[in-house]
Amino acid sequence: MSQALIECIPNFSEGRRREVIDEIARVISGTPGARLLDRHSDADHNRSVITFVGSPQSVSQAAFAAIRRASELIDLTHHQGEHPRIGATDVVPFVPLSGSSLQECIALARALGQRVGGELGIPVYLYEAAATRPDRVQLENLRKGEYEGLRAAIETDPDRVPDFGPRRLGPAGATVIGARAPLIAYNVYLTTGEVEIAKRIAAAVRQSSGGFRYVKGLGMLVEGRAQVSMNLTDFSKTPLARVLGAIRREAERYGVSIHHSELVGLIPQQALVDAAIWHLQLDSFTPGQILENRLFEAAAPTELSFLDALAEGTATPGGGSAAAQAGAMAAALVTMVARLTLGKKKYAEVQDRMNEIVEQGEALRRSLESAVEADSAAFERVMAALRLPKEHEAEQTARTQAIEQATRGATEVPLGVAEKACQVLELAAEVAETGNINAASDAGSAGALARACLNSAGLNVQINAASLADRSMAEAWMQVLAEMERRAGEAEDRLRQAIHDRAGLGG
Repeated sequence: MSQALIECIPNFSEGRRREVIDEIARVISGTPGARLLDRHSDADHNRSVITFVGSPQSVSQAAFAAIRRASELIDLTHHQGEHPRIGATDVVPFVPLSGSSLQECIALARALGQRVGGELGIPVYLYEAAATRPDRVQLENLRKGEYEGLRAAIETDPDRVPDFGPRRLGPAGATVIGARAPLIAYNVYLTTGEVEIAKRIAAAVRQSSGGFRYVKGLGMLVEGRAQVSMNLTDFSKTPLARVLGAIRREAERYGVSIHHSELVGLIPQQALVDAAIWHLQLDSFTPGQILENRLFEAAAPTELSFLDALAEGTATPGGGSAAAQAGAMAAALVTMVARLTLGKKKYAEVQDRMNEIVEQGEALRRSLESAVEADSAAFERVMAALRLPKEHEAEQTARTQAIEQATRGATEVPLGVAEKACQVLELAAEVAETGNINAASDAGSAGALARACLNSAGLNVQINAASLADRSMAEAWMQVLAEMERRAGEAEDRLRQAIHDRAGLGG
């Protein structure tokens, strides 16, 4: 099982003194398990963005070390720059990558926020998915008035009370910490020095003033050129190429054009592929047409079959996934019996019902097939939560909450599988009673597999529920499971009786 990987992209209010950013980068790189991927500095913005990845514990520790060092080296009372800011370490987002979840990043953000506020005395605000209030989800709301405005408001305005730390600003200002999906920081430079044009174009494309969804934008003057500075928070829904096209059209209205553009930090590969497809009008394009993708596929080891993966010495897939696979096979057999009944004059009276069972059986099969992966993913989230840092009280609290949340998910998946197994068992009884008699043994096999699925999924529910702190929820799940057992027992009785009466099998 691969290690959980989390990305962190802190923004620091310093882009002119290279030695300061070198020192902050050094403490990040010096944290065991943290890997620095990229750094970008802009003198006009007077801002630097550093990107690093690692395990939850290493990323959290590296972020804390960077915030502490930045607070020692950056004084906001003497800071000037084009980019809005409220702190030396202005914003610290955590982004889930492989083997990690947004929920895990939320727990990291809150634990780090509590630690920074308590140990460093820096006010901390939580944003995006980690926000504690709706008005704090958007970063621009927290930056209102910037450092100078917040310095006065934090002590008197109840709406500006930080989530953690003191109600006063020192030279390091405040820090915004959160969890979010990957975004693209993208700047477009115009062939003009008139910053007002950039501001009008930014207003035209950003969501808050009627432009594109998932686009945030500002107009500013950088290196003598008007710049449209943007964050695209979901490039899959608002593609980069579409935004650039709109900027180009807006610029033409003012008699200017695009001079060049730049990325701040890293960009997901798919965003570049989407842009290429857009501009080249490759309507029938598939990822397999990319040479490197085809080469990587050819060089990649052959994927294990489900049974091979099940036999591996890894925690996933395990019994929960096996239960879902058994349930999917049971649903497939029910569908088979129903289809063998269709079109037969002998069973004309049940044709409509058999068509319905085909649809129900296929839906159950697809859902149970999906649960094979979902069960493994749910268990891996539990393991990821167990790996969260626990050196400090705030980290311990966040870790406990994350384990509880992940355990709920790891219980809800097999509980859903058990419910579907119960439905399959009831359908198996029905096709045994009214379906093609020549497929009676197949109906019986469907029932046996569905019962195995229910037993195995139920065992997973019981084990996970036993470790849940919320006992009322655990007891409610046990009651639901008991009701499924009752229904399953009735269906099994019907199934055995039908096979005995119609096929002379069983006792």
